[in-house]
Amino acid sequence: MIEEYHFGSIKIDGETYNHDVQIGLDNEVKLWWREESHRIEKRDIEEVLGQNPEVIVIGTGEMGVAKVAEELQKEIKVKGIELIIEPTSEAVQTFNSLKKDKKVVGLFHLTC
Repeated sequence: MIEEYHFGSIKIDGETYNHDVQIGLDNEVKLWWREESHRIEKRDIEEVLGQNPEVIVIGTGEMGVAKVAEELQKEIKVKGIELIIEPTSEAVQTFNSLKKDKKVVGLFHLTC
């Protein structure tokens, strides 16, 4: 579970990360790198998408600067996966809440 989020920092299961992260179905936390920092394309989420989650939660930064490509949003919905896009502080709360009952993955941009 995500314990806290502050601009540029996120604490997950007792460990603090200072870079964007993805959390898979297995709860493994990995560096989340995107080719374009504030634009999220399919190639940026392929690893978690391949895990067949019920829900994908994307945190778009403190002020919501990161944007999810429209084509990607449509593709996720066609696959029957619920997509939640929120500023990271809200996305953290949503992820924690959903994690109790659903197969959820999270991708979190920590700045902007």
